[in-house]
Amino acid sequence: MYAIVDIAGKQFKVSENDLIVAPKIPGEIGNNIQLDKVLLLSNKGEITVGQPILEGVKVKAEILGFDKGKKVIVFKKKRRKGYRVKKGHRQDYTKLMIKSISAK
Repeated sequence: MYAIVDIAGKQFKVSENDLIVAPKIPGEIGNNIQLDKVLLLSNKGEITVGQPILEGVKVKAEILGFDKGKKVIVFKKKRRKGYRVKKGHRQDYTKLMIKSISAK
């Protein structure tokens, strides 16, 4: 059994006991969360597709920790003008453990 879940605008294929790294989700380490935006569910070869989401299907996950991604450098320059700007950015991520996928 697996499901495709939308977390903060990104889609993940998840099944039970999977570890995923998703965009930052508010909460504390050890908290259980419920992911309601399930787009697709596959159960024993039977595929159910939502329009756009499936009603009554929930994915339960546990927050394992928080992390930051690699630094992305943003460099802007305009030639012959003396304009140079260098900025960096690190994206926040949440590590999740998928506990269960429940359907009606």
